[in-house]
Amino acid sequence: MESAPVVHKLIAGVDEVGRGPLAGPVIAAAVILDETKPIKGLADSKVLSATRREELAYLIRERALCWSLGRAEVEEIDQLNILRASLLAMQRAVAALSLPPELVLVDGNQVPDLQCAVQAIVRGDATVPAISAASILAKVTRDAEMIQMDVLFPEYGFSKHKGYPTEHHLRALEKCGVSSIHRRSFGPVRKLLNQFDRLG
Repeated sequence: MESAPVVHKLIAGVDEVGRGPLAGPVIAAAVILDETKPIKGLADSKVLSATRREELAYLIRERALCWSLGRAEVEEIDQLNILRASLLAMQRAVAALSLPPELVLVDGNQVPDLQCAVQAIVRGDATVPAISAASILAKVTRDAEMIQMDVLFPEYGFSKHKGYPTEHHLRALEKCGVSSIHRRSFGPVRKLLNQFDRLG
């Protein structure tokens, strides 16, 4: 008697990048890996070099069963708050997958509202390969976008800090003011805008 074939669930890993910056969108990725095409070296994107992230992102796009991106723009972040905007970006990433997942594993302790089963995993980006893959795709995508923003807004140095509140970025904000891609609801930006209002 033949044994029944093993049926693997379609499990998507989801992660986002860009909660902490003062500028730019929050970007999420969703990835369903192909068990027959393993990718060595998947890890939390933050511990990988930029070169290694690029190499792995290429392999993920080539070997995954499917992958997708979702985003929430600066205006949505300011309107909703960063947590809700991050969850919205994750929803959009999952909705864009070409294969509907049966289970979604999300990095962290909050989950988006989805039509399928979903589970939060703290430090999932370091322990679950599909979440690691999503972390890498999201970071590579957002970093590339912020490098493009550096061309449009060279005075802020976005290619160096990707919008995070480094000393260089904060000095540039004070000197040059608030750009169209800065998050007005975030403390340092809101403080500057209030100062400008008082001066005006």
